[in-house]
Amino acid sequence: METVKFKNGVTLIMEKFYNIRSVAMGVFVKNGSLNELPEENGISHFIEHMLFKGTENRSAADIAVEMDSAGGDLNAYTTKEYTCYYTRVPDNYFERSLDILADMYFNPAFSADEIEKERGVIDEEIDMYEDSPDDLVHEKLQNAVWRGTSLGRPVLGTHKTIAQFDRDILKNYMKNNYCSDNTVISVAGNIDYEYTAKTVEKYFGNFTEKRKRLPEKNDNIYTPSVVSCRKEIEQQHICLGFRSIPYTRDERYIVSVMNTIIGGGMSSLLFQNIREKRGLAYSIYSYTESYADSALFCVYSGCNKDSTETVKNAVLDELYGFAEKFDDEEKLKNAKQQRINGFLMGLENTSGVMTSLGRAMLLRGCVIGNEQAVEEIEKINIDMLRSAAGRIFIKGTESISVVGMI
Repeated sequence: METVKFKNGVTLIMEKFYNIRSVAMGVFVKNGSLNELPEENGISHFIEHMLFKGTENRSAADIAVEMDSAGGDLNAYTTKEYTCYYTRVPDNYFERSLDILADMYFNPAFSADEIEKERGVIDEEIDMYEDSPDDLVHEKLQNAVWRGTSLGRPVLGTHKTIAQFDRDILKNYMKNNYCSDNTVISVAGNIDYEYTAKTVEKYFGNFTEKRKRLPEKNDNIYTPSVVSCRKEIEQQHICLGFRSIPYTRDERYIVSVMNTIIGGGMSSLLFQNIREKRGLAYSIYSYTESYADSALFCVYSGCNKDSTETVKNAVLDELYGFAEKFDDEEKLKNAKQQRINGFLMGLENTSGVMTSLGRAMLLRGCVIGNEQAVEEIEKINIDMLRSAAGRIFIKGTESISVVGMI
């Protein structure tokens, strides 16, 4: 792995793979819904869509034809903290894909006609999300516990906010937030480090725009909440959440192992005790939603509406019990091995490595080496797990979101 920081502030991180013929590349910009003012909600996601709708040099069809002829993939996604534009192509098409990404990044056309078309697409996307209760239940929880801050606003925005966006608004926002000092380029695959650095500098080295506005701080804003949404559906969707430990803290490995034990698979405590032994839920799992200075530990369950209260109490019993009395060394050993094996297998995937390196460099400013990461997981013990759990699963601080026949 090698890292290069260009004079203009753009950071390049690279990982060479041997015996393959592909290259995965991502352009990461530290801009997401966290950067938006209330009236701008959804603009980061809107811009992500618009960058595929043509540039000053290429039409949307040109971009599609060039990527298809290369046999490659081109896509993007927006989160609360950042946006990523990425490709995966055969190694001999690396510069072509970089040229396309740079053209999209620096020269978007923002055609008025295309803006109107895409507004309709995103309106449909918002409506579609409302029609997916197993997604909606998580969004409702996030909106409630982080309410009053940019972290509590949806990445997609709302029908009202996206209706206001025009070419000037999009161009001005992008100029203020797509900047050299918050852009990271990640490349993984069959590459030569020197050639890759020179080629990336050729396209991004003259980028001099500096950030005009920083995102809101979101520390200490978790508000225990109860939120519900009535839907005429058969299954009840439940999401329980607690404030957790941000990914910037050293305990992130402890939380990841704890999540694996509690609800990370079919052998987890929640799956075995609530689904298999008691038959209370068809689907149940836990997950973490982590940001730079805030985080949630969540448990999702799909169950019969008559079992809602029983499932909620059973989940809370498992979580509180974990903090108070978990002592299963065998489960800990298996969970650590599961995390390590998953991590090591992920190192064989160019797209996965590219994403992991880019995100870490963008959000933490550094990348932890593979050996150190494995060492951090291996040294986790029962006391460390229970200490972390005790700081997360505090009685009376839980939040709950329910979507279904309330």
